[in-house]
Amino acid sequence: MSFLRRRKGTGNPAARDSDHEEEKKKEKKVKGNSVEKIKVRRWTCLDSCCWFVGLVCSVWWFLLFLYNAMPASFPQYVAEAIGGPLPDPPGVKLRKEGLTVKHPVVFVPGIVTGGLELWEGRQCADGLFRKRLWGGTFGELYKRPLCWVEHMSLDNETGLDPPGIRVRPVSGLVAADYFAPGYFVWAVLIANLARIGYEEKNMYMAAYDWRISFQNTEVRDQTLSRIKSSIELMVATNGGKKVVVIPHSMGVLYFLHFMKWVEAPAPMGGGGGSDWCAKHIKAVTNIGGPFLGVPKSVAGLFSIEARDIAVARTFAPGVLDKDVFGLHTLQHLMRMTRTWDSTMSMIPKGGDTIWGGLDWSPEVSHNCSVKKHKNNDTSHAFQNNKENIQFMKSLNYGRLISFGKNIAELHSSKFERLDFRGALKGRSLENTSNCDVWTEYHEMGVEGIKAVKDFKAYTADSILDLLHFVAPKMMKRGGAHFSYGIADNLDDPKYNHYKYWSNPLETTLPNAPDMEIYSMYGVGIPTERAYVYKFTPQSECHIPFQIDTSVSGGYLDSCLKDGVYSSDGDETVPVLSAGFMCAKGWRGRTRFNPSGIRTYIREYDHAPPANLLEGRGTQSGAHVDILGNFALIEDIIRVAAGASGEDLGGDRVHSKIFKWSEKINLEL
Repeated sequence: MSFLRRRKGTGNPAARDSDHEEEKKKEKKVKGNSVEKIKVRRWTCLDSCCWFVGLVCSVWWFLLFLYNAMPASFPQYVAEAIGGPLPDPPGVKLRKEGLTVKHPVVFVPGIVTGGLELWEGRQCADGLFRKRLWGGTFGELYKRPLCWVEHMSLDNETGLDPPGIRVRPVSGLVAADYFAPGYFVWAVLIANLARIGYEEKNMYMAAYDWRISFQNTEVRDQTLSRIKSSIELMVATNGGKKVVVIPHSMGVLYFLHFMKWVEAPAPMGGGGGSDWCAKHIKAVTNIGGPFLGVPKSVAGLFSIEARDIAVARTFAPGVLDKDVFGLHTLQHLMRMTRTWDSTMSMIPKGGDTIWGGLDWSPEVSHNCSVKKHKNNDTSHAFQNNKENIQFMKSLNYGRLISFGKNIAELHSSKFERLDFRGALKGRSLENTSNCDVWTEYHEMGVEGIKAVKDFKAYTADSILDLLHFVAPKMMKRGGAHFSYGIADNLDDPKYNHYKYWSNPLETTLPNAPDMEIYSMYGVGIPTERAYVYKFTPQSECHIPFQIDTSVSGGYLDSCLKDGVYSSDGDETVPVLSAGFMCAKGWRGRTRFNPSGIRTYIREYDHAPPANLLEGRGTQSGAHVDILGNFALIEDIIRVAAGASGEDLGGDRVHSKIFKWSEKINLEL
């Protein structure tokens, strides 16, 4: 024990110091070995990372070198080796036939496809003067998302610029030739027109701010006046040859508005006179036109959803509903898009007369599992399947929104609806004071939200009341600029107001009997037509309604998938909306077409790309990809070069648009 005490410090001090020195040396040696091992491990990991990054970079640069070094024809050689000889692009083919420039052409882009740039902004947007906020690389969306939302939003009271912010459309053909690098919009059509001699002097991109209402594009930017002047100049500098106008998507409605505006007297209109269109327009070739609106717009305004977003919410529940790291959540998007008045132009028009009621719809015989055939006859596909025929008879798209699959399928006499229109609002949801993003749903309160669900099923007529109930500020602005009914008497002076000019059921075509109007659109793609919704439990900062993606119809109900009923169309616009006016509403001399302008339907049966080298396909019928469809491009070039609808062969129809149109009881 005395020995231990001495060793612990009660004995000889020299021995004690010696022991401490030995312990320190041992400890230092152990620590040194550990540090060396850690350093070795660190350097090993660093070497591995550097080696991997170097390998990736080397492979990338090698592939880039090969791509730049290979002959330009190599991709075509590979594609031809896989699928056989590629056809000539339409411009090359038609140039060989001797077609050349004749009529000047005007492109009218649709919603979201045109570029927008910043001219004035907040401090957070420093360095972005005249940089694209929409279109291009979208770089600022990722760098400063909330700043981007602020600048892309409009004033919720006026529908125009917020104070201190000016975002304006990009001008020229570059405004909408590409939406993003490598993603064409008008570029393929422009290139093919150039092959028969067109250039910028006889091609004009009628760019406009697609966020604001059609009439406000004139109030703020004088866009309609600029289009009028540009068309007059093109006619004057091209030997008096009338223009061929090529609108796409919402641009179809915008140009419909323009044709009424240009003839109407000032100050509301352009003062061009009743014969302006007859003097200046040869043909209007509408591509993917939502003449009667699109059901997808309802889902977008109601819950900021479509099928793709709804499915994404299923795979990542809660992520899109929360403000994580300042990213764009659905609440941010709802606040932003509900300030874009143009979206209200695409709410379904014509009410239950066009879109169907609780227990009927024009497309009752449609079946999404039918394969398209090149002979355009799909009626025989299920002739021997009585079960499918019975199901096809019971299918009803008239209920654009149903709360629950059972409500979507039951006859209306078997369920009771409680009218939401008189419901009280005001008892707020709990904990909403902490919400980073405030929406109208927080103002509705528990009773208001419950009333929406208890109404159970909404048709095109009641959808308008629903949107007025859940988004009153938006619909108040929209009501001043758009209308969705059917005119009883088109001679009534009230229809001279601009709010009716983009609704083909509440206005007339110009007095231009020599003009032609085409409806050109894709078919053969399941297109959103009606939705099954669910009520989500109330929680902080939450959108209380969402598409019920758990609902599908299985084999017998192939049109119901992920809570969405699909019909025939181009993936965005149903056939009913794109084709009805040219199939029936304007066909011949009607009250909507008093001068008897000739109308033609040109449908393009969708075929996916044959291989990866074909890109987005040359036979696509999809809403935007159709702008690269060779058959459509050929039709447009022929019209621009002087052909008439009869020269093209008249109507080309793959869908049941004429049969469905017959079921719509509309006074003509």
